[in-house]
Amino acid sequence: MNLRHLFATAALGTLGTLALAGAASAQSPMTVCLITKTDTNPFFVKMKEGAEAKAKELGINLQSYAGRVDGDSDSQVQAIESCIAAGAKGILIAASDTKGIVPSIEKARAAGLITIALDTPLEPLTSADATFATDNYEAGVLIGQWAKAKMGAEAANAKIAFLDLTPQQPSVAVLRDQGFMEGFGIDVKNKDVVGDEQDARIVGHDITNGNEEGGRTAMENLLQKDPSINLVYTINEPAAAGAYEALKSLGVADKVTIVSVDGGCPGIANVKAGVIGATSMQYPLKMAAMGVEAVKRFAESGEKPKASEGLEITNTGVDLVTDSAVTGVTSMDSAAAAKACWG
Repeated sequence: MNLRHLFATAALGTLGTLALAGAASAQSPMTVCLITKTDTNPFFVKMKEGAEAKAKELGINLQSYAGRVDGDSDSQVQAIESCIAAGAKGILIAASDTKGIVPSIEKARAAGLITIALDTPLEPLTSADATFATDNYEAGVLIGQWAKAKMGAEAANAKIAFLDLTPQQPSVAVLRDQGFMEGFGIDVKNKDVVGDEQDARIVGHDITNGNEEGGRTAMENLLQKDPSINLVYTINEPAAAGAYEALKSLGVADKVTIVSVDGGCPGIANVKAGVIGATSMQYPLKMAAMGVEAVKRFAESGEKPKASEGLEITNTGVDLVTDSAVTGVTSMDSAAAAKACWG
């Protein structure tokens, strides 16, 4: 073989290798990242299931990340860095720190990734390309309206405990909290801040980290402040379950009404059992599946999601669930909700 023939053969071999590499690259599935607050809360477990099912259906490589606990923003920042490095087309994120995560989100968007907030809007909301979420303010309004109607004239003498999420006051927690106040008839003051209200019916606020243990501890703390609490707002159903255990241990559970937000199957079972008076059901599986579809659509066409009419987010739905229906507030009972719950 002469030198010229050797070079020609080598060149052809190189071109063939490049062609094969290009073909393999073209066939590689696009990557989408899902970043949730924890991987233990049933809400985020179901969100992950929804994303995984849709990704499998569409032939997408889903990479999932989660904080160690609710409020662990550092792990979410690291996850965003990993997604950028992996060449992901988009990030779906339920942020623990809705303000602190924004610089990392901006970095991802600058790298060409579409970012979609799931469940929890970022601050400012426009920090993400889109937000797929429950109308969390409406979720709060519904349980507030129900509690007010259920208590009737006694609502004027309510003693209310607020079991909130984390000290960072993520937007989802603020929206639910303030929505409940509006529904119950409390002057919200600044809608962007939890705890600035001056209604004498409010015993106080405490944090739960969105779990049962936190709910129990927060309830105990507020009962020490005022044992006459008769209405408890909780950020989610695990916190509500913890609150109930604290009330039960003191023998006062039957004197207190608990309201919440989630719609998980354990929560719906607690509505049926009388542990929770009413809850607002949201739909995390639908939320995540829509997010995966939106990333694929953006990667293929450059089209970004549009907000629901009259809102700044894409509303994925919310329904009030109670076995004690009240006039003027549309609801479903626990039997109907058990067919649509998650977790």
